[in-house]
Amino acid sequence: MTAPVIEALGVRKRFGDHDVLRGVDLAVAAHEVVVLIGASGSGKSTLLRTMNLIERVDDGQILLSGTDITDPRVDADAVRARIGVVFQHFNLFPHLTVLDNVTLAARRVHRVSKAEAARRGRELLTALGLGDKAGSYPDRLSGGQQQRVAIVRAILTDPELLLLDEITSALDPQLVGEVLDLVRELKGRGTTILMATHEMSFAREVADRVVFLKDGVLVEQGPPEQIFGAPQHPATAEFLARVGH
Repeated sequence: MTAPVIEALGVRKRFGDHDVLRGVDLAVAAHEVVVLIGASGSGKSTLLRTMNLIERVDDGQILLSGTDITDPRVDADAVRARIGVVFQHFNLFPHLTVLDNVTLAARRVHRVSKAEAARRGRELLTALGLGDKAGSYPDRLSGGQQQRVAIVRAILTDPELLLLDEITSALDPQLVGEVLDLVRELKGRGTTILMATHEMSFAREVADRVVFLKDGVLVEQGPPEQIFGAPQHPATAEFLARVGH
């Protein structure tokens, strides 16, 4: 058995007096798509942020391909260079073109040549329906297009893991579909993905495994057909009934 791409072992995180993560254990295998569901405040985003070392854990370990990245001696920037992250807000640089936005990290962090980064960037943009936007600036794009550009930026360097945090929540409903289509395509390419979403129908369709969090605790996990069709825990059933999956 190969080591999971990412593994949380007893992860705890507290903000002030509030325990946001209370001993979470979770592993994601290579090429697996794992979807986190749960109410706002359940700990989904915080868990993702600990995995990219944006938030440091208070207890427990996080292993990236078997290496403990919560060791304080670890180079956080080197870890982040191995992980692609997309948040609900696109965080594109307004003064840079689309192509410059998607290639910046490849050039600055991964030391890919400008020509090679541009070649890869144009190739990915074209493959994902944005080839004609390479020279545009972000304010000329729709929200859905901006979010797709942010995803291209995250995958350009072939990260070991892609973290997606509520990437459709800031979008108009008609733009959600095009972003989720891109995630489907990434799944088809074998990308390892851990994502938090409120889109239950999408979670049911694209996830290999669905994980339900409540109040910082991993309550239940399993294949989508089990979680959505026959949840084992009353809290899972209650949540799904409330969101009308």
